[in-house]
Amino acid sequence: MPFGILYTRSQASERVKNILVFDLGYEDEAPFGAMLDLEDRFLITEDSSARVLFASSIVQHECIPQAILGMDVICQAKSGMGKTAVFVLSTLQQIEPVAGQVAALVLCHTRELAYQICHEFERFTTYLPDIKVAVFYGGVNIKTHRELLKNECPHIVVGTPGRILGLARDKDLGLKNVRHFVLDECDKMLESLDMRRDVQEIFKRTPHDKQVMMFSATLSKEIRPVCKKFMQDHYIKLRETEKNRKLNDLLDALDFNQVVIFVKSVSRAAELDKLLLECNFPSICIHSGMSQEERHVPFTLNLLQLMRYKGFKEGHKRILVATDLVGRGIDIERVNIVINYDMPDSADTYLHRVGRAGRFGTKGLAITFASSVADSDVLNKVQERFMVDIKELPESIDTSTY
Repeated sequence: MPFGILYTRSQASERVKNILVFDLGYEDEAPFGAMLDLEDRFLITEDSSARVLFASSIVQHECIPQAILGMDVICQAKSGMGKTAVFVLSTLQQIEPVAGQVAALVLCHTRELAYQICHEFERFTTYLPDIKVAVFYGGVNIKTHRELLKNECPHIVVGTPGRILGLARDKDLGLKNVRHFVLDECDKMLESLDMRRDVQEIFKRTPHDKQVMMFSATLSKEIRPVCKKFMQDHYIKLRETEKNRKLNDLLDALDFNQVVIFVKSVSRAAELDKLLLECNFPSICIHSGMSQEERHVPFTLNLLQLMRYKGFKEGHKRILVATDLVGRGIDIERVNIVINYDMPDSADTYLHRVGRAGRFGTKGLAITFASSVADSDVLNKVQERFMVDIKELPESIDTSTY
């Protein structure tokens, strides 16, 4: 069955009058527009048959609208729920093919899966002749792959980490123009230490500004933070005395849903919260100085601190100043920015902190203040341990990145 590319409702209406809807294994004719709200986007071919692909699985309904917008995605769903179509469709919708440049990279842990994914891309690009797809994995003479890259460089590359890294190290495969980075069955690749190292080295060879999508049927609690570390982090070098002014500037400039600001001590949490309130920022403070009862028992009107936490969780307050009490185990959906006002004392603590920013289908932005040699040392340890490249925060921030 030939497939095509996604169009908006208005674009589709110019081409077709009726739509044939495909719904995960069966076909059913439907009047135009009779489908779930998918950001009003439809997949149709360029031929006269006016066929449309539409899959109503929860995974696709939830993920595709976000992925099409270029948001980072970490998705867990059982096999057969259509995860592959999510990154195939969203990548094809966004890609702008340029001759000789790889725009999308898909990594998977076996050659069989790599071949299968490449086949899916080929199905969906039947009516997109300008987009070239190729698959690379071990067991095939590497000279064959080198010749293909030299003579007919694909726009979309699918492959296993070992072969992809080998081609990249030999400079046969250029990754500097990659805009979409996908890991399928990411848990399989990230749980294996050797394969994780390959993936991390490949990741570092791609641009910092790109979309990251990860998919798996099983995603353990241990591997989720490893996945999240591939999202966007930045740092700011400044003096200790400049932190308050810089924080105020950031809160004025950033378009955030909610933000968590981490500090290193109870006293600093209380002082910073007081300062923010004096500057008319909607702030609350939670720290380890509160009693265990105040932090965790069900909310009652007699517990002021607990009511503050509830206000933040429900969105009534938008700024939370906290110690590392909030760095582990507390999940608040609306938080899309984390600011390390004080540098954490270890790489593990850093990872737990920045994991608070960004939930399923959303981008998270982490900004860390580095004001001393010790801060820089911790930042270097984070980058070395997790093999990520944390960039200095640019003067202007594109709101679409978080």
